Amino acid sequence: MKTLFHLTFCAALFSFNGAAYAQVDQTEPQRLIKTATQQILDEVHNKAIQPDDIPRIMDIVDRDIVPYTDFRRTTALAMGRDWRMATPAQQQQLVDQFKMLLIHTYSGAIGQLRPDQQIEYPPMHIAPTDTDVVVRTIATRNGDPAEIDYRLYSTPQGWRLYDLNVLGVWLIQTYRQQFSEKVQQSGVDGLIQFLAERNQQLASGKL
Repeated sequence: MKTLFHLTFCAALFSFNGAAYAQVDQTEPQRLIKTATQQILDEVHNKAIQPDDIPRIMDIVDRDIVPYTDFRRTTALAMGRDWRMATPAQQQQLVDQFKMLLIHTYSGAIGQLRPDQQIEYPPMHIAPTDTDVVVRTIATRNGDPAEIDYRLYSTPQGWRLYDLNVLGVWLIQTYRQQFSEKVQQSGVDGLIQFLAERNQQLASGKL
């Protein structure tokens, strides 16, 4: 149960829920993570979010998550070399379905968050030439710590989140083998169909 909590809590942070309610400084990756994370906790404190309120979560994603998270990059890296096999239309379908899968899979985490969640941010040094960095955080609740790492890359518009690591497991690596197997079995369209069907199952409450 503890591991499950850490994984779902991490995913909730990945969502950057409520990040646009205040101006977020995107010029420094650790500050971006810290500000967005605090706004998650503020959102939970001000108005509880029900795990099954998918429409509200989707509204938050469309309004507040996309500006800070590069789902396209996440999807492309999870696909690996198979990404180049997909047409532009297929690539967009993959991004949409994968984003939905992450939201459905981890939406329950938002309901588990509490305002007393403690987050530590170990010092980090970023060189002016760095374009891809990992921001480390340590989440603690009830004396139970978990290290959560966020990978971001620099863009002309600021830093963007595209991967995260909980207990030594990176999100992109977690899905890469599964995606590769699906493409080998039934092609890109088969993977799209698999993701769409899985999203329908999760939307209907089927695990």
